[in-house]
Amino acid sequence: MERILARDVAGHSGETITISGWLHKKRLLGGLNFISLRDRSGLTQTLIENKDEIEKLRGLQIGTVLSLTGIVVADERAPGGAELHDVIVEVLEPVTDEPPIEIDKPISHKPENLDSLFEYRVLNIRNLQEQKIFKIRNTIVQQFRAYLVEREFMEMDTPKILGKPTEGGAEVFTFDYFGQDASLAQSPQFYKQILVGAFERVFEIGHAYRAEPSATTRHMSELTMLDVEMGFVTSHEDVLNLIGDMVYTVLKATYERHADDLRSLNAPELKLPASSADIPRFTIAEIHDMYTKATKTDTTKEKDLIPDEERWIADYARKQFGSDLVYAKDFPAEAGKFYHKFTGDTVAWADLLFRGLEIATCPLRESNYSKMVEQMTNAGLNVEEEGFKYYLQAFKYGLPMHGGCGLGIDRVVQKTIGLGNVKESTLFPRDINRLIP
Repeated sequence: MERILARDVAGHSGETITISGWLHKKRLLGGLNFISLRDRSGLTQTLIENKDEIEKLRGLQIGTVLSLTGIVVADERAPGGAELHDVIVEVLEPVTDEPPIEIDKPISHKPENLDSLFEYRVLNIRNLQEQKIFKIRNTIVQQFRAYLVEREFMEMDTPKILGKPTEGGAEVFTFDYFGQDASLAQSPQFYKQILVGAFERVFEIGHAYRAEPSATTRHMSELTMLDVEMGFVTSHEDVLNLIGDMVYTVLKATYERHADDLRSLNAPELKLPASSADIPRFTIAEIHDMYTKATKTDTTKEKDLIPDEERWIADYARKQFGSDLVYAKDFPAEAGKFYHKFTGDTVAWADLLFRGLEIATCPLRESNYSKMVEQMTNAGLNVEEEGFKYYLQAFKYGLPMHGGCGLGIDRVVQKTIGLGNVKESTLFPRDINRLIP
């Protein structure tokens, strides 16, 4: 008999069907035996009265894999509005060890419980409420991809094993690669710029590695990034317009598709302006001045925003502009990297903040070969080094003006749902203390 999923059971009222899944819960109510079976679509409640069928479940624990055949009976009190009666039980894979956690009970996300959360990750992702986090994450990733593909961006897949770290910035993981020094990629930035020279518009959704000895709520050693790059832009505004609209569109779609799930997870209400063009934008200097006046803490000499400034300007944008998104742009030139486009005392670089956390860096790149060589030399880099050879070839043989972003998927998920730690938005997080499971 064809297997029916939980979400479709109610549509077979009066029919005999077969469902398969995991034993999720057992209840004994006044001599009646109810068990809930879980599959990828949800739960099905079943009533088992036959003693021989009940006996098949003796000694079996939650997680046992079952196949149940019975008659569908409409019942508004049951999950999905129907349940199975006159059930015949087939045990496919018995579980006799009692699980160390109860997956049908709420899973704690309190800071002091995170080690336990990840230690029992294999089991707690069977909790239906916990699964919602990763179904929302899946939608967010799908929406980003769909947005970019619709606008003729080509998805790429770049190496994560590199000859040596050339980008600078965060510390890198190094290792022996058959007798050669190698490192794990911090980002696919060099590759996506190279590919602009062939395909104009490219993106990648993949892992990046940062060897930062940080134990904060916003950092991990292995993270999932969305990297976007597009050529033939006319200004930095083109970059900010596209990235802002992309995030705006994805958030709106996610909140519409997962409205019930987000409410059940106590996610914050989404506040966005009338259009993505109305996402507020402030220069770094403006934010420093506003924050200094409001808090009496002088940040005017800082090159970047301090974390409290990010939270402050995000709160300001939400209250004054009805926007959970805000741009901090025009970083001072001394904060720029050798690959940025400099404009006098500032660099064409902006951070997109979402609810007080930077989720994307959005720069305009230098595209001129001679200027790039000059900026690299001024930064103390050896342009003859093997690691720069192929990167500079792209510029030497023609790159248009281009820019893009590096966006943290994990952070977007964290802030969408309102989780306290970015690790909670990741199935199997890696940080300075955890390499398992």
